[in-house]
Amino acid sequence: MSVVTEKILEPLRSLFFPSHCAHCARGVEEGRDWCEDCAAGIERVKPPRCETCSQPYDGVTADFLCPNCRGDRFSFLCAVTVARSHRTVRDVLHRLKYNREMWLARVLAEIQREGFADPRLEGIEFDALVPVPLHPRRLRERGFNQATILAEHLARTTKIPVREFLRRTRYTGTQTRLGRKGRRQNLRDAFSLRQDADVTDLNLLLVDDVLTTGSTLDACAAILLENGACSVRALTVARG
Repeated sequence: MSVVTEKILEPLRSLFFPSHCAHCARGVEEGRDWCEDCAAGIERVKPPRCETCSQPYDGVTADFLCPNCRGDRFSFLCAVTVARSHRTVRDVLHRLKYNREMWLARVLAEIQREGFADPRLEGIEFDALVPVPLHPRRLRERGFNQATILAEHLARTTKIPVREFLRRTRYTGTQTRLGRKGRRQNLRDAFSLRQDADVTDLNLLLVDDVLTTGSTLDACAAILLENGACSVRALTVARG
């Protein structure tokens, strides 16, 4: 379902389907997405956290670069994430991606939008939101790209256009069980710039649902920079 279609159907949904919590389905007041208990279960990523990959750490008194980022170099300037992929958020993300509960994309985008208040993104004039692409085979299997749907929702409130500059050229399969090194090897030459796309001198914000090792975002950012982008940052809903 497109964002436009969802907007048209929203009043009908409210009429025939009273508001309920996106996680536990408990009845909530109109206009609310979460009951109090589930809202409290959304763990925001707050300082102290790594300035580059947003990995949160307990017992540290200031922002820093985590050991992984100190010994590595990413193509993106930073990857901002809003919540930890635990319990409530993880469940809702899985239901969007695997149960095709498309209405949850708006709920997740509301969380993701909080990332624009992060000091690493605040005040930056982005030229475009760039969804991380799925391979055509995966797109056919799933029926939609969750990153594109999230970006479309973000565009409605930020007025930043969505531009699908990237395409996935190689099917890599699941990377769930791979570490950072394995993921980077698996993603080698997996992305390219779309034909006729021009990213010259643009400040771009990559959009995806979950940040795990940062390898996918790094591979995408590298292609954009190689083709003339001025800067690339990233924003995800959750940190895996």
